[in-house]
Parts: sequence; structure tokens; C-alpha cells
Amino acid sequence: MDFQRLIPVIRRLALEAGDRIMEVYDGPDFAVKTKSDASPVTEADEAADALISAGLRAAFPDVVLITEEQAASHALSAQTFLIVDPLDGTKEFVQRRGDFTVNIAYVENGVPVRGVVYAPAQGRLFYTEADGRAVEESGALAKEAPGPVKPLRVSAPDNGALMVVASKSHRDQATDDYIGKYSVKDSRSAGSSLKFCLVATGEADLYPRLGRTMEWDTAAGDAVLRGAGGHVVRFDDHQPLAYGKPGSDNPFFIAYAPGVQLKK
Repeated sequence: MDFQRLIPVIRRLALEAGDRIMEVYDGPDFAVKTKSDASPVTEADEAADALISAGLRAAFPDVVLITEEQAASHALSAQTFLIVDPLDGTKEFVQRRGDFTVNIAYVENGVPVRGVVYAPAQGRLFYTEADGRAVEESGALAKEAPGPVKPLRVSAPDNGALMVVASKSHRDQATDDYIGKYSVKDSRSAGSSLKFCLVATGEADLYPRLGRTMEWDTAAGDAVLRGAGGHVVRFDDHQPLAYGKPGSDNPFFIAYAPGVQLKK
């Protein structure tokens, strides 16, 4: 993959999809349908998926493409592919809470090596540059001309006073019990893949997820966090989270800044 070519394309498509999502978000009431797995889907999900899919297929026709909204139409068997969640955090979107994101990632040999996470309602854009380093862009977020970027670096955590982020819509007792094993200075909730980005920026040290996720939910945020020096590992054995798994289901996982003393 030519990363010098990839990054401008996925950045632009994320911004364009964000515009389409916000048209729905800022408009009158929108319909919410229920998918076969009981998760919600809206016209914003479908419009963003169509826009991103068309753009990626035009730019990279020979690369396998997996998207959440089209996952039922194919089996994921490749180890190198593009993977998209056009609107992560649909529950936050439906409740108009703003914690939703557009996610596009490139996975190579089972590892998410490049990605973009855009939170259009918050105006925050995170991505990996061509060299793999993670940045947050500020300014006008123009489609064709990147603005100023700030390199991202994970925190140097204090294990006696950790900053923890957890899911807003899927937090449960098991998650609270696990967080309780650490010395926590502060804990906050956030929706969607923003949680990875909060660890990448140093706003949090630890993000445990003891619940069901799919590869498209995590790949872009995982890439951004890796590009900022962080790690994402399986909850059970602390091995790196791998991609290209049959069915695309993730195990429970932990995202964290190096230096956090992980608990079992």
C-alpha cells in the first residue's frame, strides 16, 4: 500500500461522511431501524457507508473492503484489507449526545497500521500520517488541504492515580469491578472509538472493554493509539489484538499507555 496516497483519501472520505452524518443529525427526526443483531441503524449510517465505500473502491479497487453495513454480504478471510465503521456510536447519535465517529482503517497482516477517526459533532479529527505517527488536526478541517496537526503521544501513567475511560452505552458491573482493581484518580465515560483517541492524546491512561465489539468498531482507533505509542491487547492473555478473525468478533480487550501495570 502507498501510504502517501492512502492517508489523504481516507482523511477526505471521513470528513465527507461526517458532513453527510451531520446533515441527518441536525435535521428533523430520522428513522431508526433495528438490524438482525438488535443494533440500531439510521439513514446516516447507510449514507456514510455508501459514500466511503464508493470512494475506497474507486481509489483502491484491488484491496479487500469490509464495512459494518455490508458485513453480511461477504466473509472476512483476508489478513490485509480496508475496514470501515461509517458511524460508530449509533446509540449516541440517536440520543444526540455527540460521541459518535467515522472510522476507516487499513489492516496489514492482521495489524491495523493506518487509520482515521473523525468525531464530526465535536470537530475532532485524529489520524495516522503516512509514516504511521498519530496526529490530531485542528483548524477548518478542509477536505483537500490538511490544517495544523499536533503529534499525539500517550501519557506517562502514574499507577497510583490512573485516568480511566470506559464505554458510555455499554458500561456494566464487570467493567466497574475490573476498574476497581486499579488506583484510579478519575474515570470518565465516552462513546464510540473516541475512547482509543483519549488514550492516544494522554487524556486517559486505560480503556478496558469487557463487552462485545467487532473489528470495524476498533481498527481505526487501534491504529491511532498504536501510532501514539499505545497498545491494545486481549483481556484474557494480554496478547496484541489481532484482525482478520473469522466472524470479525473481537474478544474483550484493554487499550492502555505503556507503563500501566495491567491486572488480570
